[in-house]
Amino acid sequence: MTRILYSLCGADESRPFSPHCWKVVQALHHKGLDFVERPTPFTQIPELEGGFSKTVPILRDGNELVRDSFQIALYLEERYPDRPTLFGGEGGKALSRFVERFSQSIVHPMVTHIAVADIHDMLGETDKVYFRSSREAFLGRRLEEVKAERDAVIAGFAAKLEPVRQTLGFQDFLGGDGPLFADYILFGALQWMRITAGTQVLAQDDPVSLWFERCLDLHGGVGRHVTAA
Repeated sequence: MTRILYSLCGADESRPFSPHCWKVVQALHHKGLDFVERPTPFTQIPELEGGFSKTVPILRDGNELVRDSFQIALYLEERYPDRPTLFGGEGGKALSRFVERFSQSIVHPMVTHIAVADIHDMLGETDKVYFRSSREAFLGRRLEEVKAERDAVIAGFAAKLEPVRQTLGFQDFLGGDGPLFADYILFGALQWMRITAGTQVLAQDDPVSLWFERCLDLHGGVGRHVTAA
């Protein structure tokens, strides 16, 4: 059986960059499950698996198809209970839901402002047209206008992660002594920025930066295998 993870890429298939797909990459490695990753451009996603989902990640596990990173993590936890846990129980699921909301409401908008123009430049020509149109409609401004605010967003980035920084003062990972899916959620957001924009937003000795480096080293350094911008 070939397990397949459909993820997101630009013109270079060797640099998949979706934060949500990176959560699943780490989760699959955490569970010790073999898989083949198939990076896919934006405009080809609706063709995957008979139009199963408009977005990635999509996981095919034998006859099972699962969409959405959190749903995939829940599926993996239930389907493979004998493998290392992604949540450590119901409390870990609740923690992960909180981190997901924090990441998507606080961190993702900042990364979008920092990296949106870089993401556009990574895409093939067809995807560039789609991406510009959809993102400018969502943001209400041209990509160039958003890019002009990058320095101000970078300046305020580290302060937004203070709750994470303080938590890491007690433990090496959000999950405690070792990583859980909660760690992979926030890792995905910072990995997204690393690959697309390569922007340095944290001091090297910042506890969040040190945590991110630990996450890059997990599972044989799979996070480092993709070149940063």
